[in-house]
Amino acid sequence: MNIVAIGIIVLAVLVIISMAVKIVTEYERGVIFRLGRLVGAKGPGLFFIIPFVDRMVKVDLRVITMDVPSQEVITKDNVTVRVNAVVYFRVVDPEASVVKVLDHIRATSQISQTTLRNVLGQSELDELLTQREKLNQVLQKIIDEHTDPWGVKVSTVEIKEVELAEMMKRSMAAQAEAERERRAKIIHAEGELQASEKLAQAGAIIAREPTTLQLRYLQTLTEVASERNSTLIFPLPIDLLSIFMKKDK
Repeated sequence: MNIVAIGIIVLAVLVIISMAVKIVTEYERGVIFRLGRLVGAKGPGLFFIIPFVDRMVKVDLRVITMDVPSQEVITKDNVTVRVNAVVYFRVVDPEASVVKVLDHIRATSQISQTTLRNVLGQSELDELLTQREKLNQVLQKIIDEHTDPWGVKVSTVEIKEVELAEMMKRSMAAQAEAERERRAKIIHAEGELQASEKLAQAGAIIAREPTTLQLRYLQTLTEVASERNSTLIFPLPIDLLSIFMKKDK
C-alpha cells in the first residue's frame, strides 16, 4: 500500500471522527435522529453520533425576547388603536420543539400576534389603559396554552405601547380636564357646606352664651392690634355697653 492510499485512509478516518464527535454548550441540546427516527436529546458537553446514520438538530434553551409587531385593534367600544408587545419564552422540551412544529420561534410569534388582536378586541379602551397588568396575564396564559404542545414555555407578556389617533387624544384630554373641573367644584362645594355647618354651630353657641361674643370681639381686637397699623378703629358694640349699663343700675 503506497503512501497516497494511507494518506487517503487517514484523512477519511479523521473526517468520520470529526463527523461523529459533537459538542453542545450548556444552554443547548442536541436532538438526535437515527435513520429518520427520534433517538432523544443529548448534551451538554461532548458525545458521539454515527456518521451518515444520525442527524443532530441543535436547540437553544435560553430565554428569547421577541417583539410583537404593532397590531391595529378595534376595541369593544369601537376605538381603533395600535398596540405592540414583547413576549419572553424559552424551550423546555427540545424534542417537542423540533418534532411538533416546523419553526417554534415563528409559530410563537404568529400565535402572539393573533392572541393580542383577539384579547384586546374584547376589551374596552379604559380597560386597556388602566388594567394593563390584568391583560398581560390573560395574554400570557392563552399564548402559553397554545405553545405548550411545542415544548415552549411563555413566561411573560408585556404590552409596551398603546397608540391612539390624534383626535382621540384631544378628546381624552378634554374629558380629563372636565373631570378635574368637576372634582374641584365638588370639593369646593363640600368645603362651603362644612364651613356653613360650623358657622351655624358657632351661631347657636353664641345665641346661648352671649359672653362668647364678647370674647370673640376681644380676640378680633388682639388680631387687629398685631398688624401695627398707625390708625386703629375701635368699634364698640351696643351689647357690650349694655353690660356696664346694667351694673350701674
